[in-house]
Amino acid sequence: MTLNPFVFVAIILGVLGLGGLIGYMIKQNQEEAKRKAQNLKADHILTEAKEKAREIELEAKDTALKITQKAEEELNRRRFELNREDDRLQKRREELDLRLEKYEEREARLNKRQSSIDKRANEIDKLYSEIMEELQRISQTTKEEAREILLAETEKEARADMARIIRQIESEAREKGNIRARELIADAIQRVASEKVAEVTTSVVNLPNEEMKGRIVGRNGRNIRAFEQISGVDVIVDDTPEAVTVSCFDSVRREIARRSLQRLVIDGRIHPANIEKIVKEENEQMDDDIAEAGEQAAYDAGVAGLHVEILKKLGRLKFRTSYGQNQLAHAVETAKIASVIAAELDADVEVAKAGALLHDLGKAMDHNTEGTHAKIGAEFAQRYGVNPKVVNIIASHHHESEQESVEAVIAEAADAISGARPGARREDLEQYIKRLRALENIANSYNGVERSYAIQAGREVRIIVKPNEIDDVEANRMAKNIAQQIEETMQYPGQIRVTVIRESRATEYAK
Repeated sequence: MTLNPFVFVAIILGVLGLGGLIGYMIKQNQEEAKRKAQNLKADHILTEAKEKAREIELEAKDTALKITQKAEEELNRRRFELNREDDRLQKRREELDLRLEKYEEREARLNKRQSSIDKRANEIDKLYSEIMEELQRISQTTKEEAREILLAETEKEARADMARIIRQIESEAREKGNIRARELIADAIQRVASEKVAEVTTSVVNLPNEEMKGRIVGRNGRNIRAFEQISGVDVIVDDTPEAVTVSCFDSVRREIARRSLQRLVIDGRIHPANIEKIVKEENEQMDDDIAEAGEQAAYDAGVAGLHVEILKKLGRLKFRTSYGQNQLAHAVETAKIASVIAAELDADVEVAKAGALLHDLGKAMDHNTEGTHAKIGAEFAQRYGVNPKVVNIIASHHHESEQESVEAVIAEAADAISGARPGARREDLEQYIKRLRALENIANSYNGVERSYAIQAGREVRIIVKPNEIDDVEANRMAKNIAQQIEETMQYPGQIRVTVIRESRATEYAK
């Protein structure tokens, strides 16, 4: 049976319309389900947001509560501190009030005492007038006449004191002239003499045994002659056990010889060829040591910019001594003292330091150059471009030239301080004891002295006098006379303090 095409098309259209309706209904159901799921998710998110907001609110409340508690605690603490400070101020105010009352009481007592003193002064004036009238009546002289007599006696005593002072000044001038002459002679002897005191011009080399002396001398004196000719020193082999002495006026040459001899003794090969080799090596090593010592001294003193030749000459002072004081250490110490003084006086610190460091530069070459060490050092420093102010300090530190700046005076003072301080220089025991004994002998030579003691390494002499023979005025006069006699008869570094002690004793016996 054949269907009508129109019917077939209608059926197909109906089926398609039914399918589209069914599809539309399914799509609507899916969208409805999706919308419900989204609503559920939104409700869940909203619920979580509300819970989180509630938690945040609770946390904010807790935080606010903590901040409030902390603020209250801080407020209570500050209130407590303010109360304590207020109590302290109140206590201080009470103390001040009490002190003010004490001051007022003291002022009242002082006023009362002043009134009493004024009253006593009036009584003394009245008594003085009565005594003066009685004295005039007894002496049969007026006040003006007594004044004229007193003035005449005073003039007479003043003329006597003036004559004594003039004689003292003349004596001091002669004494200083003699001292200056002795300095010039000693300086000349120092540069030309072949020997000086043992502690300055000799060095001792210890030997392992007595046999080594024979090896140093050599056959027919061959080794010792070679050593003396090469090194330019004298080697003294005497009865001193296990030691020989090296003597020379040149401290550097003596030190080279001492080192060379020590190396020869350790090496054991003592013959002219080895002697010449070792002395040459020690000469080279000494040049390096001298340069290093000069650079180190300039660094320690804080002086920069010095010429290499000046540093070398400065380093030679390491092997030069004066009264047992190492001259390089003395130069560095003088520079440090001068820098402190210059800083205190607002002077040029750099100039003062440099001048003080180089003030004894001439001592490194005065043994073979004519002239004083100040002049030699100044000329050498000027030759190598040293500041003219520093050159003047070197030349004038012994007043051989005029001092042109305050730094020159400072360097001279620092030199004296470094040389005269206790322990800076040494003297042999015999001379030290003689000086102490001389101080006590001078003190004991005066009438009325019970006993005397030289103390503080001879820098003070303490004198105890008999109180029934020496009064206070005579004690003062005795101290002055003893100090003057010490100045005139003794030579010493620094100054010596003279103390006269007069003790009054009252003694009674109970019977």
